[in-house]
Amino acid sequence: MEHTWRWFGPSDPITLDEIRQTGATGIVTALHDVPNDRVWSVEAIGERKATIEAAGLSWSVVESVPVHEAIKQGTPERERCIAAYQETLRNLAACGIDIVCYNFMPVLDWTRTDLAWHLPDGELALRFDQTAFAAFDLYLLKRPGAEAEYSNAEQAEARRYLDGLDADGRDSLIDTIIAGLPGAEEHYTLTRFQAALDVYADIGAERLRENLGYFLHAIVPVAEEVGIRLAIHPDDPPRPLLGLPRVVSTPADAQWLLDAVPSPANGLTLCTGSYGVRDDIDLAAMARRFGPRIYFAHLRSTRRETPDPRSFHEAPHLDGDVDMVAVIQALVEEERRREREGGPRLPLRPDHGHHILDDQDRDTRPGYPLYGRMKGLAELRGVELAVRRLTS
Repeated sequence: MEHTWRWFGPSDPITLDEIRQTGATGIVTALHDVPNDRVWSVEAIGERKATIEAAGLSWSVVESVPVHEAIKQGTPERERCIAAYQETLRNLAACGIDIVCYNFMPVLDWTRTDLAWHLPDGELALRFDQTAFAAFDLYLLKRPGAEAEYSNAEQAEARRYLDGLDADGRDSLIDTIIAGLPGAEEHYTLTRFQAALDVYADIGAERLRENLGYFLHAIVPVAEEVGIRLAIHPDDPPRPLLGLPRVVSTPADAQWLLDAVPSPANGLTLCTGSYGVRDDIDLAAMARRFGPRIYFAHLRSTRRETPDPRSFHEAPHLDGDVDMVAVIQALVEEERRREREGGPRLPLRPDHGHHILDDQDRDTRPGYPLYGRMKGLAELRGVELAVRRLTS
């Protein structure tokens, strides 16, 4: 498999020269400075690609071309936004880039409550704490109707949690959830955030899925025409939050998406961390089931916590609730099939990572340190090599 690394462009404190030393050969990046409803120009794409290639690497995957909220909401403005998206796909293809990862999560990208949770060995991890999230939802955001989604015991526990935070702790919780995470394109205040949620008051899962289908019918034919493979990323966490619907959270959702517009251009990103938060998904079985339509793999592991498994933290890549060896074995089997029958390359990247060693003194993005991800990539490469040797 092609080993890749997410890079956030020239402003990323981790340099391309450093990335070359990790063992990665491909770069996963995007033009993060371009607004969501604007076209990525051939010139801007070409400039970024030239920068990457000058460092001895290749631009392997775009992550992401963001989907504008008008498309998710199905407003009249979506036609203009879809047209811009189509033109961006054409321009990417013209520059030789052929895999685009994207997501369809309303308002927020991935969500956590703690960006530097201390593990017993001193490493720092990302974490989602259900009680902390409830405290934010109920008592900081004060979302209308939120009380109906929590039991009396959950509300009392959330209140106790909030009462234990000082002003800085409350501000940190707010900022962590709504101020924008790596890959997020929007940055909110509490007031603006609630206004963004209000727009979805009458948009349930069925309507959001209809809007996703409308989007797919518009962009998949363009992607197929120009030779791009689209790879949708699952919801993170894979369940409704803040009254917002989620429609890419289960294998059934993935099957619906593939059936909605049957095309080799319409595919999936297998994110083992996102899907792995659920205890009802067999990730190795999912990799085998959807193998031919998996165009990108995010490999990481999470650990569901007790007593509430809705809380979880990022675990080491080979630990946690994900059977990473079985997942990689399934992906190797799929890649071998592609080698026999002719098929596209299969890039993977170590997704997220603990902040270890000097990472804790570097100003890198949460979940995207240098040494923590390098450790993860080394572990994943080792498992892949062992699987290949033992099953050759």
